[in-house]
Amino acid sequence: MEQRSNVTEFVLLGLTQSPQGQKILFVIFLLIYTVTMVGNLLIVLTVVVSPTLDAPMYFFLGNLSFMDAVYSTTVTPNMITDLFYVRKTISFQACMIQLFTEHLFGGAEILLLVVMAYDRYVAICKPLHYMAVMNQWICILLLLLAWAGGFLHAITHILFFYNLPFCGPNVMDHFACDMYPLLKLACTDIRIIGFTVLANDGVISVVIFTLLLISYGIILRSLKNLSQEGRHKALSTCGSHITVVALFFVPCLFLYVRPPSTLPIDKYLAVFYTIVTPMLNPLIYTLRSGEMQNAMKKLWIRRRK
Repeated sequence: MEQRSNVTEFVLLGLTQSPQGQKILFVIFLLIYTVTMVGNLLIVLTVVVSPTLDAPMYFFLGNLSFMDAVYSTTVTPNMITDLFYVRKTISFQACMIQLFTEHLFGGAEILLLVVMAYDRYVAICKPLHYMAVMNQWICILLLLLAWAGGFLHAITHILFFYNLPFCGPNVMDHFACDMYPLLKLACTDIRIIGFTVLANDGVISVVIFTLLLISYGIILRSLKNLSQEGRHKALSTCGSHITVVALFFVPCLFLYVRPPSTLPIDKYLAVFYTIVTPMLNPLIYTLRSGEMQNAMKKLWIRRRK
């Protein structure tokens, strides 16, 4: 693939130009990134080594935590190091790599949330068939489909954006490479590519978010057939899933379900779903899951011995 751009690097304005503000953001984002990595990798480790967490739900949760850790790593370390520099730059190639990896893991995570909703639907609505439907091979196949969907989602963007002509200026009012800020800098008619972004991100987000809401609505409606203890456990699990879905999708819907344009609030919303949400996910799942907490306690006791 041959690059058609005269621009070799982009200048990022970041979240603030204030030196004092950058120092405060450095402390905040370093803390967030540390909590994100420790929390998500702890869940991955707990799921891998704990024999009590062999249910499909925890298999998917471990993979979701892995995706969150890598997804945050595509943006946060560069953002933290950029706070040390007055002039923040990213090369064209690094920008394309960042765009690809961000949408690869973000797209795979969205599809994995769909898989997790299906898993909860089978577990709650068809409990007698659960182990037959959600066997090991089916779980692996669903995970591979999520990765394949994320790859197709990401490669579609790169095929369009890599060949966009950027003639200058190259200043991007953002802290990372994102699609609408890039389209704003392109020196060509962006209507067709803007439509593909709307279809590949906006329409897909709306469809998947709607399907997730419908599926969890069906699940919650079926809870009346369960015992009080089963209802409480199902509500706790589904509550965690619905919270994560809302945290991820609401900012995405605001950003991408609209014609190609950039608003001052966009980069702050991007902070939320690329940096804050991956930190909140492990906290949400561990605080609402007694089995996960018990497995972590056993892992901690085993390590101390």
